[in-house]
Amino acid sequence: MTLTHLNQQGEASMVDVTDKDITDRSARAQSAVAMSSEAFAQLQAGNNKKGDVLATARIAGIQAAKKTADLIPLCHPLALTKVQVDFTLDPANCTVNIASYCRLAGRTGVEMEALTAASVAALTIYDMCKAVDPAMVIGPIQLQEKTGGKRGHWTPHSTGEGA
Repeated sequence: MTLTHLNQQGEASMVDVTDKDITDRSARAQSAVAMSSEAFAQLQAGNNKKGDVLATARIAGIQAAKKTADLIPLCHPLALTKVQVDFTLDPANCTVNIASYCRLAGRTGVEMEALTAASVAALTIYDMCKAVDPAMVIGPIQLQEKTGGKRGHWTPHSTGEGA
């Protein structure tokens, strides 16, 4: 079986995963938001006028992972069993590092959901801090790991076909 987003007429379509085995699948992604020392100090102290930046970004990332099929064309709607979004503050570089994790038992992977969670969490941090620093930089956004499915375990340093 060849998986493709093109149907027999050469038109974009959702991949049919009906015949794929249900396996435990997970994915981890990361992103970062670099900001000015003033914006970082405000975030770290919890003094942002819009509220708790990291709590809001965590909820936004989780919600986004659950809505990935509504945001990314041709993605399958998935019943995620776990979504986690965590933050690590790097005061030396005035950066918020974002790590997301998604898991389910299903026929297709959760890479897009993990990447969407990390992306939307970063965008939420930007939105909440832009009044202090509109020049913040988001990225890189990267898949860090995936497990399950036909290819098994993958990391950026794996050999083979990739994600």
